[in-house]
Amino acid sequence: MAAALLEGECKNRELLLREWERQQMELKEQMIDHDTEDWQSNEVFEGLERIGGVDLSYIKGDEVNACASLVVLSYPDLKVIYEECQMVCLTAPYIPGFLAFRETPFLEEALRRLQHKDPSLLPQVIFADGNGILHHREFGVACHLGVLTDLPCVGVAKNLLHVSGLEEKDSLKEKAKDLQKEGNAFSLIGSSGKVLGMALKSCEKSTKPIYVSVGHRISLDTALRLTHSCCKYRVPEPIRQADIRSREYIRKNVNVS
Repeated sequence: MAAALLEGECKNRELLLREWERQQMELKEQMIDHDTEDWQSNEVFEGLERIGGVDLSYIKGDEVNACASLVVLSYPDLKVIYEECQMVCLTAPYIPGFLAFRETPFLEEALRRLQHKDPSLLPQVIFADGNGILHHREFGVACHLGVLTDLPCVGVAKNLLHVSGLEEKDSLKEKAKDLQKEGNAFSLIGSSGKVLGMALKSCEKSTKPIYVSVGHRISLDTALRLTHSCCKYRVPEPIRQADIRSREYIRKNVNVS
C-alpha cells in the first residue's frame, strides 16, 4: 500500500512539473527582453516616478502561511507612497525552478487590487526578489510576474542560481573579489554563450554582489543601471522595503511560538 501511494505521488508530481513547464514555455513566448518605455532611454530615467517592490515572507517553521507584500516607492527619492501586506495561504509546493507558481499569484493579485483602488499609484516598473532570465529555462519569477501583469520587471537575487555555465563557484568568487567600487559589475554567461544577468556591487559597503536579470519589458543594461540607482544598501530599496514591512506585519499580527 505504501509503495503504491508513493508511486502515485511521484506520478502526480511528474504530471504537475510537465504542466508547469508547459505553462512557462507558453508565457516565455510573450516575454520582451528590451526597453519599451520612454523613461528607460535616458540616463536619469526622466519620466519614471513610481517603482514597485514585491516579496513574500514566511513564518519560521511554516511552509503554508506567508505574508505577501507590495510597496510602491517614489522615484528618485525612494520614499514609500503605498504599501499592502496580506497573509496568504500557499497551495502550490515549493519545487526548485518553479517558484513562480507558488508565489506569483498572490503578488499579481496585490497589483490588481492596487490598479482597482488607485491606478495613479500603479508602479511603472517592478523589482522582484528572485531571478528573471537567470533561470534554468530562462523564465524565473520576475519574468512570470512581468508577463502576467504586462509591467516592466527586474529580477534581483541575493544568491546566485547555478544554472548551466555558472557552476564554477571558485571562478565566480574570484570575479566577485574584483568588484572593488560601487557600480562595478560583470556578466553572467550561460553555457550557450548568452548573457543571463549581471553580478553587481550595489553599494560601497556591500561585500557580496547581487544578481540582476531581465524580467520583462526592460533591457539588461537598463535593469542594471536602475537597480544601482535604487540601492541605498546592498538590496535595492523597493525589495528591501517590501521585505521589512512583510516581516513586521508577521511580527505584529501572527502569534509565533
